[in-house]
Amino acid sequence: MCDQNHFEEDCQQAESLNRVTRKQFGVLLSAGMSMVLPQVANAAPVSESDVTITTPDGTADAYFVHPATGTAPGVLIWPDIFGLRPAFRQMGKRLAESGYSVVVVNPFYRTKKSPTADKGSATPIQEVMPLARSLNETTHMTDAKAFVAWLDAQKSVAKNKKIGTQGYCMGGPMAFRTAAASDRIGAVASFHGGGLVRGVEPNSPHIQASKTKANFLIAIAKNDDERAPTDKDVLKETFAKANLSAEIEVYAADHGWCPPDSRVYTEPLAEKAWTRLLALYAKL
Repeated sequence: MCDQNHFEEDCQQAESLNRVTRKQFGVLLSAGMSMVLPQVANAAPVSESDVTITTPDGTADAYFVHPATGTAPGVLIWPDIFGLRPAFRQMGKRLAESGYSVVVVNPFYRTKKSPTADKGSATPIQEVMPLARSLNETTHMTDAKAFVAWLDAQKSVAKNKKIGTQGYCMGGPMAFRTAAASDRIGAVASFHGGGLVRGVEPNSPHIQASKTKANFLIAIAKNDDERAPTDKDVLKETFAKANLSAEIEVYAADHGWCPPDSRVYTEPLAEKAWTRLLALYAKL
């Protein structure tokens, strides 16, 4: 999971490179402005709605979007620590326009309905860390089972295709554990995921994921790699021993470079990650 110190370091580094500052970012958000993702070529018309999903612990709010006609492989998106918000709705809709039935969940539903970060990714990290700390391995697994089952029950989801899942920051371990929780998962992607490798304990996300039959895409931020330089090697060795396909790469971008509302959003590398995601899901 990302922590306060690392997050603050990322913000300071971005500001030193003359990117958008906290104050400037807050002004943009208050003015209703946001970065817009590049358009999908030949985008499919989509249907979108806010939905609720029953779990063992209550009802989770989520955003569901899918091609307006026919069926498509399902995808479960776990957002970063700032939760379900317009940026992740954009990302989900873009994926649906590319031919997938996508649900983006609010992982913090037990505590608060979305939006859970009042200023999106400009929210001070101290305000959202308690939400992240309210989750654990047990909630990851029970939620994963409930969300996958709900998604698989939707008419727009192709039953003859496996389901994909992707996570950002704290969502990376959740995506790994989703594969461990359900054999319906055929592809897993982690973008600047935190806490993928937690020693050699059997409940470490990377060890749990290695016992599945999914294909993996693991995109690591350069500053995460600098802080934990051996993680990529552990991931490569673990998945190789399990005979699993795993594309593991360190990107020359800071933690958080993929969501379009991030202060360190880096479009060229976010687009590279997007392209590799589509290549992964083409195998579903």
